[in-house]
Amino acid sequence: MSLKNVNISMLDVILEKMINTVDQSKGEIFTIGEQCRQDYQSLMEELNFIRQQVKIVIQNEEDLEVKVKLARRRLSEVSKFFHTYTEEDVRSSYEQAHKLQMKLMVARQKEKQLIDRRNDLERRLYTLQKTIDRADHLVSQITVVHNYLTSDVKQIGEALEGAKEMQDFGFKIMEAQEDERKRLSREIHDGPAQMMANVLMRSDLIDKLYKERGVDEAIAEIRNLKQMVRSALYEVRRIIYDLRPMALDDLGLVPTLKKYLITTEEYSHNINRDVTISFHNLGFEKRLPSKLEIALFRLVQESVQNALKHSGAKHIQVKLEIGRDHVLMIIKDNGKGFDVSEKKSGSFGIMGMKERVELLEGEITIDSKLGAGTLIMINVPIK
Repeated sequence: MSLKNVNISMLDVILEKMINTVDQSKGEIFTIGEQCRQDYQSLMEELNFIRQQVKIVIQNEEDLEVKVKLARRRLSEVSKFFHTYTEEDVRSSYEQAHKLQMKLMVARQKEKQLIDRRNDLERRLYTLQKTIDRADHLVSQITVVHNYLTSDVKQIGEALEGAKEMQDFGFKIMEAQEDERKRLSREIHDGPAQMMANVLMRSDLIDKLYKERGVDEAIAEIRNLKQMVRSALYEVRRIIYDLRPMALDDLGLVPTLKKYLITTEEYSHNINRDVTISFHNLGFEKRLPSKLEIALFRLVQESVQNALKHSGAKHIQVKLEIGRDHVLMIIKDNGKGFDVSEKKSGSFGIMGMKERVELLEGEITIDSKLGAGTLIMINVPIK
């Protein structure tokens, strides 16, 4: 189809839809950021109040400890010279010492509750700050995309051979945006959102347990709650990492892989997964073209996540060798393995890896057997 047959009006409609989609996305992310800022301010006010209460309780506890010591000394003196004091003196000394000891126990319990609450608030504030920073970064990126769409992309029709190609191009972009939104929405709904809803329910249960069954069962439930919050934090950070690790642009592939694999191992331990992940860089530590670094990082990320989710591996090895004109990566695990000849419906992880390597004009080899682990070897040229 020649340029004179290009349907410019249809092209304008497609671009308008893309711009509207980008604007809507920017507005939604901005709203999320503002809501997080409001939540952050509210939690910060509560944290400052809790910190003041901790200081007051600690001071009160110190005063009570002094009084308890004096009361015990008095009780010891009365007991030692029992015949010198009256029965009323003995009873009074004992009751005074017991009363102060109970107050001290209550003060210590209150201090522990306040410190736990303070630590929980600090963790939530840290997570909110990360979300705010990410939202600001995304808004900035979307603004750049919007400016690009409203200026340079409007002239793209002059460079395309036909209106059909441009129409398909526009629809693919919008479809990719919608697919990414659905994926993020589903991951947030099934992961952190469900966990945080459960946290709210469990927090109510803690209050009920404390009133009805006592401190020990409430503390046990708090431990379970901490584990749940830790898992939710892991899922949020994993989602953020899936979007794009910012260290990749600043530091390059090797440092980013080191940090990612260390963080993944730590998070696995936090959610009770006994996994060790080792990384070895055998070649040069140099910067590669940005698109190549992103692609290689995603390939390692997909391989490691597959091993964690599906193989039950206890040890994962990642080896990287950056040569003068090629990059070699090896990802090996000691998991349960799988039959490479068997194609599972709905499984796109390996398919996506193969397509990504093909785009890089490289080669990928997957060697796996049931009960014998998996070895993935990827070799791509440096253009």
